[in-house]
Amino acid sequence: MSRSVSKTDPKVVAVTNQKGGVGKTTTTINLSAALVELGKKVLIIDIDPQGNASTGLGIDHDQRALTIYDVLLVETAISKAVLPTAMEGLHIIPSTVDLSSADIELIKTKTPSTALSKAFSEDQSLLADYDFIFIDCPPSLSLLTINAMVAANSVLIPLQSEFFALEGLSQLMLSVREVRKSVNTELRFEGVVLTMFDRRNNLSQQVEKDARDNLGELIFKTVIPRNVRVSEAPSHSMSVLSYEPKSRGAQAYRRLGKEFLKNNKDI
Repeated sequence: MSRSVSKTDPKVVAVTNQKGGVGKTTTTINLSAALVELGKKVLIIDIDPQGNASTGLGIDHDQRALTIYDVLLVETAISKAVLPTAMEGLHIIPSTVDLSSADIELIKTKTPSTALSKAFSEDQSLLADYDFIFIDCPPSLSLLTINAMVAANSVLIPLQSEFFALEGLSQLMLSVREVRKSVNTELRFEGVVLTMFDRRNNLSQQVEKDARDNLGELIFKTVIPRNVRVSEAPSHSMSVLSYEPKSRGAQAYRRLGKEFLKNNKDI
């Protein structure tokens, strides 16, 4: 599914889908937590102006003195914006609503699509601290999302198991290929994760069949069920693995974590 990276570098994964409400932030938080449980050190970069990953991991607004906005547009060293979370081994660079204007401000700069990759290259000490970096993207194909793709090794796409789910996916995949062709030749597809899956629902099963028929091995074997505990966890500022460790949602994300590591066994 994805390229190998040096053991001295973290794997950088952009988690994206231009459609909102598909489980993008939920997957970012819970897959990261699953990898930490497996002994990996993980950094989440919240590059969504809504800041849901930051809030979902308990980062209060008064803690967000430095955010990804400062990194991208004030050229603050990226390592200075890192905050710990309640889960040891899981850190985050938070976001605030200030990021809403970033697209307009970035377009005025000399390198509007490479600000994040530039921040990585100028602060190598950050990269040495982590096994994986997940970038939680906004639900749009914006300059922020392009920055994430340019900085990433691979793209992970959560796909909601509902009607119209596959609509727009082809456009997203074309955008990934365009970034690979023009800016980041190493960018690969990490895979597609089916989320909010209900085996009792014929539509969910049909979406899964269509996705696997069309995308084959790009679809992770693990599917994430629709689960109330997964939905509740962010309001308690926790991953579902901490909030309700034995829930179906937590178990599914643990399986996804193991499958993800198997696909990245060189790291």
